This record gives sequence, C-alpha cells and structure tokens, in this order.
Amino acid sequence: MISDSKMSRLDKQLPVPLYHQLKCALITAIESGEWQSGQQLPNEGKLAETFGVSKVTVRQALRDLSEVGYVRREQGRGTFVSRRKLDQGPRELTSFSEEMRRHHLTASSRILERFETGATDRVAEALQLPAGEQVFVLKRLRLADAEPMAIQTAHIPVKLMPDLIHADLENASLYELLQSRGLQPSSARETYSATAVEAAPSELLRVPRGSPVLAVERVTYLATGKPFEFVQSLVRGDRYSIILELEANRFPQAIRRGGTQ
Repeated sequence: MISDSKMSRLDKQLPVPLYHQLKCALITAIESGEWQSGQQLPNEGKLAETFGVSKVTVRQALRDLSEVGYVRREQGRGTFVSRRKLDQGPRELTSFSEEMRRHHLTASSRILERFETGATDRVAEALQLPAGEQVFVLKRLRLADAEPMAIQTAHIPVKLMPDLIHADLENASLYELLQSRGLQPSSARETYSATAVEAAPSELLRVPRGSPVLAVERVTYLATGKPFEFVQSLVRGDRYSIILELEANRFPQAIRRGGTQ
C-alpha cells in the first residue's frame, strides 16, 4: 500500500485536477520501487477509498498511466505495473547481447529460420549487391530474461562469410562471430516506423494481435563504408522507448536587431 507521505500529495485546494495528482502519486510509487514490475495494483474501489476520491477520478488516472506505459490493464483481471521500457536512442554500435547486459538482463535467442537465398531487390539495394546475389538469412527471436523482445532477420552476403550457414548461432553473438572473422562493424544507420503487429509475429512476441511495435531497418557498415549486414526487426513497443537528445541551433547571424523575428 502507498505510504501516508504519498497520500498527502492529493490536495483538493490545489488548482491541479485530482486525477493528475493521483497519477503523479502512483508514478512515484512505481518509480520508487514501492510497486514492482508485474505487481497488481489495488482495485479502483480500494484506490478511491485510500485517496478519498471518486472511482471516476481513479479510472482517469489509471487510463492516463496506461497510455504512457506505466501500467497495463487486463480485462477481468485488474491493473498491473508494466515492465520498465528499455531506452533506445543515440548510442554505441553494440550487439543485442551487449545491449541487454547493459540493462542487467540475460540475452538469449531462438533461431526461427536460417538459409541461403538470392537477394531480393530491397536487400540487394541495402547491401549494394546485384539483385539475386546469394545472401545468408538468419531469423531469430531475441529474448531478455526469457521474455520475447524482438524478431530480427539479418541478411549477410555469402561471399563475405561463406561458411556462416554452418556456424553455431544459437548460443553465440552474431557480431562477435563476425568480428572474429575480421568483419568489424564501424557504423550503422537505423530507420524506425510504427506499425501494428500481425497474427504470426504477435504469437512469437507474446503480445495481442494489433499491438504497437517498432519496425526497424538497420544497415551496418565496415570502416571502408561497405555495407555488410541488413537487419529487419519487429520490436515490442511496450518494452522500448525512443530517446533523442536535441540541441537548439543558434539564430543565423544574418538576423539583425530590428529585423524580422
């Protein structure tokens, strides 16, 4: 239960709406660790009694918390604290395994498909290959602490690593294997778009069909500027958030005092 110090934050004399005060109090309880990931919150009636507000106020606060990802509401079961999202933004070029280690999670993979095939037009364009040239395709379900996080499909030119089809990729980092063969990632370009997950991938990711996911395309380059990997991913939208750090540009020096503002 929330402590008395957090309850005192609801002040009916303030011009701030009660549902917003309640939302802030619940966020504080979640971020302080008083309520843990996956823990069920008290029902609406109990929260209304605890904070001295109406169920309508509680419902509005919970709706807002659900929209920003702090809680999830399950029909017929109640409201639960969501798992903390993983920040995704400008960072060093690392493997999924290394990224999960930085979040203190244990990374693992399940190979869904692995084969060699002729490059489609999209893959050939990304890797700067002639259409139809042989590429190795590795489709994996990526997990963190045994929870599905993403479906990744990597495409690598066969001529760069002819024996990749035979490598042990179930228990090894693909990037670490590539580096051991002299393919050192130098830079990458990622493109994000939002979409709704379809039936088959929703089952793999353990999310309802139609849930928001991030569709990500990444091209990874060697120091020579040559692309050597093209990855298409579906990433759970409830577990990732995109963080961008922006800086304001200075006004052009051509703008003078008394001119157009």
